[in-house]
Order: sequence, then C-alpha cells, then structure tokens
Amino acid sequence: MSESKEINILAIESSCDETAAAVVRNGREVRSNIISSQIDLHKLYGGVVPEIASRKHIEKINQVIEEALSEAGTTLDEIDAIGVTYGPGLVGALLVGVAEAKAIAWAKDIPLVGVHHIEGHISANYIEHPDLEPPFVCLVASGGHTHLVCVKEYGKYAFGKQTVNRISSIVPGVMAQTGMETQEIIHSIVKETKPDLVVAVDALAARSTKRLNRTIQVTDTGINPGSGVGNHRHALDEKSLGVPVISIGVPTVVDAATIVNDTMYNLVTALTQSQAFAAMGNSLEKLNDAEKYELIRELLSPNLNAMFVTPKDIDESVKRLCYTISEGLNLAFAGGCLHAL
Repeated sequence: MSESKEINILAIESSCDETAAAVVRNGREVRSNIISSQIDLHKLYGGVVPEIASRKHIEKINQVIEEALSEAGTTLDEIDAIGVTYGPGLVGALLVGVAEAKAIAWAKDIPLVGVHHIEGHISANYIEHPDLEPPFVCLVASGGHTHLVCVKEYGKYAFGKQTVNRISSIVPGVMAQTGMETQEIIHSIVKETKPDLVVAVDALAARSTKRLNRTIQVTDTGINPGSGVGNHRHALDEKSLGVPVISIGVPTVVDAATIVNDTMYNLVTALTQSQAFAAMGNSLEKLNDAEKYELIRELLSPNLNAMFVTPKDIDESVKRLCYTISEGLNLAFAGGCLHAL
C-alpha cells in the first residue's frame, strides 16, 4: 500500500496590521509561523491607519514569506498550495496579501485558496487541538465580529438561527447505461436517506428555437425524464418518491418539426408583408400554432420526424447553464430562501 502524500500549505495573512506567513503540514502541524507586527507604529495614531498598514505590508511580505519557508526547512518548490486571507479586513492591506499569493500560485502553477478571516479563526482550533473534529460550537470574538458558530462539518457553519443544509448530489445516468429507470434509482435512495425534498435537473426538448439554451424552467410538479423526445419514463414527482420534488429543466435539444415550424412562422410573416405573396401568406396564417405544428410533423414523417439536434456550441452552453443553476441552488440552500421557490 502506497503512503499518502503529505500536503504543505503556505498561508499568508495581511488583513489588518500584521504581516504573517506560515507553513502548515496536513492542516494540523505548524512547521513555521512568522509575524511582523505594526503595533508600535500605529500607537502614534491611537489606532490602525489603513494606508500606513498597506505600505508596511508591501515592505515586509516577501521577507516574512522567506523566513517562514526557511524556518520550515522547505522551499516554494515543495509547497502544494497557497492559502490567503481574502476578507473581511482592510481593503488595501488584504490586496497586498492576495496579490502576493496569486503571483506565487501562478508562478508555481499550484492551487490558490482564499480563506475567510472568521473561518480562519474557527479553523485555528484544529491546530491548537489536533484531535478536534466537527460537530462542535465555537465562540468567535474578533474585532467587530462576535459569533456563536455551530460547526457541523468541515467548512459548513451555522450562525445564530441559521441552519446548515446537508445536500447530496446524484447522477443516475440514462436507462441505456444503467438498465434501470431513473425513478427506481432515486426512489431507492430516497427510501434510505429520507430527504426533505428532491431537486431534479434534466434537459428538455424546446418547442421554440428562441428558447434553446436560453431559459431555465422551475416547477414543483416534478418531471418526466425523456418525455420531450418521446422516451416516456416513470415520473419523478411527490407521488412516486414520497417527498416534494422541485424540477429544473433546460431546453437543450430541438426537433426537426420545431425548427421547420419556426422557419414557417418567419416565412408566413414575410409573405404577409409582401404584396406579391400576401394571399399565400394569409392562407397559411389561418392555421393556428397547433395545426401548423401537426401539419409539419406529417410532412416530415417518417424520415425526419424523430430527428433531434443540438446547437454547435452545446458544450459551452451546458457549462454556462450548469454554473448558473449550481450558483442558484447554492444561494437557495445556503441563504435560507428555499421557501421562496
């Protein structure tokens, strides 16, 4: 069995009047911790002067980092990631540390992790008490920030009356891959985990080319996977799963009939505006939308009626839409606005 690799983090702090750098191994062992204090300098003014603090950070930050690496007996080549305080704090002072951290991370091609100032205070307990593990309650008293925090998981916190939502993500795959109905897979998971609700995200077949990759539908009535392309599967809804289901759908494919229908609409519009072809345009315009669509389906059958296509930029569109949906879900669950849906 191969040994797990030790992770060395270079941590940088410049949020107020101290320039600090530390090398931490595996998140618990402090190999070095160098602090350059500005207390004596700011005593002259009765408090921290932001502009002076920022200038002092610029003067000291390289020296502090070099000393931290030297004391730890390591070099930047052996650092696996950079951690840096990104806020809250003095804007100018924070900028010095963040800029330094970004430069090192870019030059060494290693990850850069922004650390919330208050979360840093909470996480310091893991260093002081190496055996500490969540869940626990932590009192934070730092400057103007006073919190009683419930730490339920690493990186998951609840403040005051807030709660921490436990969320699991599942990709059940399609029936052609698994041989099982999506509803069967989700129902089994729901039966074991007993969640408060299920959020189902699926691709839809657009009934208008204008909506393709441009809209996001949200409903509380569930979803029928594959129904838009004629593959009728068991529904994912409250009746079938036993818990409320919020469905999120994005039109990513379009059938040939819809493409021709939209083209026909544009053609009819153009014909009715033309004196030479006004009669033809008016005769087609008498058909309602459903009649036009059915006429087109009959004309396309059987060769093209079952054809579905995606835009050529589908990969980029899906990436953008995934980000939009995931950010929305994060805000909904973390921000306590779920009931607003």
